[in-house]
Amino acid sequence: MKVNPRRILVLTLLTLSLLAATVGPIAAHHSTVPFDSTKQTTLTGTVKEFDWTNPHTWIWINVPNDKGGTDLWGVEGMSPNYLGRRGWTKSTIKPGEKITIVGRPMKDGSKAAMFMSATLANGKVMTQSGQPTD
Repeated sequence: MKVNPRRILVLTLLTLSLLAATVGPIAAHHSTVPFDSTKQTTLTGTVKEFDWTNPHTWIWINVPNDKGGTDLWGVEGMSPNYLGRRGWTKSTIKPGEKITIVGRPMKDGSKAAMFMSATLANGKVMTQSGQPTD
């Protein structure tokens, strides 16, 4: 049987293309590259919504700005499964609650951050690992 080098090349390129198309989104999902790990930002405001959703939880917080209005910030947290095993529930953070969040800001300056800790209205501090502190 004669081997066709052109056919081998085409099949190899097709396989590599399919592999690259699959691996990129999977790797990007778990990437912290968009966040600036050398900086912290502190956000104090009112919780608009707490999305207890997979693959990551999101805290939406209205933060007062220097123009007299508010800016909506999105703060990405760990998965509900991860947090649930550490005592969190979907009602740990409540809409309307005053909260202070410390997070890693986005490198591009957009109003989003990666969750590190939060001080709830009752004074309880929730950490990135999901462990509450007293």
